[in-house]
Order: sequence, then structure tokens, then C-alpha cells
Amino acid sequence: MPDETTPFGEFPHRVVDPKPEGLTRVASVNVNGIRAAHRKGMGEWLASRDVDILALQEVRADESIVTKLIGEMTEPTGVAWHVHEEEAAQKGRAGVAIVSRTEPTEVRSGIGDGHPEDQGRWVEADFALGDGSTLTVVSVYVHSGEVGSVKQEHKMRFLEYMRHHLPQLARTKDHVLVVGDLNVGHTELDIKNWKGNVKNSGFLPEERAYFDGYFGDEGGYVDVARTLAGPVEGPYTWWSYRGKAFDNDTGWRIDYQMATPALAETAEKSAVDRALDYSLRWSDHAPLVVDYRLP
Repeated sequence: MPDETTPFGEFPHRVVDPKPEGLTRVASVNVNGIRAAHRKGMGEWLASRDVDILALQEVRADESIVTKLIGEMTEPTGVAWHVHEEEAAQKGRAGVAIVSRTEPTEVRSGIGDGHPEDQGRWVEADFALGDGSTLTVVSVYVHSGEVGSVKQEHKMRFLEYMRHHLPQLARTKDHVLVVGDLNVGHTELDIKNWKGNVKNSGFLPEERAYFDGYFGDEGGYVDVARTLAGPVEGPYTWWSYRGKAFDNDTGWRIDYQMATPALAETAEKSAVDRALDYSLRWSDHAPLVVDYRLP
């Protein structure tokens, strides 16, 4: 029977979208603290989504806690998941993880020169594919930034690190998928109120120029969700908790799945798992989910 406490039934966080046979489902989400996300219903979403690889950002917990909570969330699936995290230097901040049904063959953490503010923001995992090639998945969390502050300096430094590292990954790995909260809207289609944000961190011309490079000849990556969605507004992945941003869909598309070209060609479907109602949100971000037909 429907749960009388909610108009959305007994399982309000569940997403019904069966995964076709032969596809690999990759999801990415900034959980805004995994303890709170777990408490608010993330586990119900995860148990229903049939994800193979899950990239998390801003977990704000050490690996033992993430492993414990993921175990509780995925217990209904009967699968023992593998968790690999790069923790932030300061407890309770940042933290990125890759959670997967199969064990990676190799895991690497960090990017750049090891600046403390950049820890807990980049983790890579290699997965063996059926044709003998390797899929490298990266979970990344770019600084949010703040114009005129040291936070923006940290952000610009990190974007510069990515400018150098992304082409290197593409040259040395078979297939690369970089996913996560990149905290930049690339084009005017990616922010509902773009005119009011041209001088704010997240939509500065100098930030967006980096994405021109990532998705251009310099980087060579493909914006998978944008390619599948086409030239439409959004679909947004983040909404402020303030005011009526969520109710009015005044959002930002700042979560990405960036793939090397051959890998991008295997992407068949993309979805943003936006909550049915403001009260049902378990993060200020919504998961970005893409199905790939991997070799």
C-alpha cells in the first residue's frame, strides 16, 4: 500500500529505469556529506538504480565510514561493493570515491603538486574490459571558488592541473571517463540564470575557457550528457537549497561525464535523477547516470 506520509508512494527515492542487458551503468553524484545523504534516502535510490560504477564527491568521511555506509545501502542487492577513496587533508571536507561492483586493477589518487587544498578531489581507478582493454574512471571534485578570494586561486590552479593531466590520460590509457562535480557551467545552456552569473565563480569566462579546451582539440574529450541531450537548457544537476530554486528549476549543470571519443561513442542513454519533490532531496545535487555499451 502507498505510504500515507508521502504522495509519492512507499519508495519515494526509487528510480524505475531497468538497465538493458549488456550495458554498463556509471553514475556520479556530489552527496554533500555521505552520512546525511544516507540518512535522507540515498540508499533507496542506489539499491534501485542497478549501477555498476558509482563516483562520489564531497563524501566528508573517511574510507572506513564510506565503506560501512555503502554496505548498508547496497545490502538489498546482495553484492559486496568495492570502495576506494581519496580523503581530504582536513576532516569533514571534500573527499572523492569510486564505488564499484568489480574490483579495479589499479587505483591512483591525487593530481598536481600535492597542495593540501587539492587533496580529496581526484581519484582514478582502472577496470579490465572484455576485449582486454582498460577503462580508467576518475571521480573529481573541483573547488567551488569565490571571486576575489584564495578559494578562487585554488580553483584556477586545479583547472590548470586538469588541463595538463587530461590529455596525458587520453594518450596513455585505452578509455578514459572523467566524472564528477566540476563546479563550472560551460555554456549559457548550463545555467538557468546565466546573465546574472557572468561575474560569479562557476560561470567566469576564464573558467569556461578551460572547458573549451577540455572539449576541444587540446583535451579531446566529449561532454557525454550534453551530446546525448542536445542543445537544450540543462538538464541541470544542482539547485541551491535557498528560496524556490529547485521548485522553479533554476539550476546549474555543473556535474559531468567526460569521455575519450571512442568511449563516448558507446554511450546510449543519459539521465539526471532529479528528486520528485524538494522534501525528497538527499543532496543539493542530483545523480548523473549514463549507460555505456563497453567493449
